[in-house]
Amino acid sequence: MHIIKHFMTITSHRFKVMNMCFKCGLYRRGLVHDLSKYSKTEFLEGAKYYVGTSSPISKCRQETGKSLAWLHHKGRNPHHPEYWIDSNGPVMMPYPYVVECICDRIAAGKTYKKDKVNQTEPLKYWYKNLGFTKVHEKTAEFIEHVLTDLSIHGEKYILNKKYMKKAYEQICEKPKRR
Repeated sequence: MHIIKHFMTITSHRFKVMNMCFKCGLYRRGLVHDLSKYSKTEFLEGAKYYVGTSSPISKCRQETGKSLAWLHHKGRNPHHPEYWIDSNGPVMMPYPYVVECICDRIAAGKTYKKDKVNQTEPLKYWYKNLGFTKVHEKTAEFIEHVLTDLSIHGEKYILNKKYMKKAYEQICEKPKRR
């Protein structure tokens, strides 16, 4: 059990996401990001399967075939696309949650890859995992657009309220063509 190391990792990750959400004007989302990771269900599994270079959820799944922490986490954290799937399929993620989702993805790379991370990693991760989760078409288009701009222009360019709002309005709120 790696209780201290796991605590330090999730806390460091939370602060990274919080900082990015604040830059985008999402103060509440930044403050409440991933609080469920401190719950008994998520924390104990995370400490047990802690590796430090990737999510303990992945290691738990490899060893047991499932992750109760992930099932708990995705059902309580609307910044995950999996939260936005109902019986009719994927639902478009509202603005604050999809921006938090992007901040989460960037911070995860920084948390686990540390100095080896670069601005193209979140886009590579997105493409690598695209087939594993159903995501609403416009949500996927927005995430891909922002992560592409990140890979070209860097964090300073995308992490602000004006950029995110404009991109979301253009992609997610534009009327459908007939």
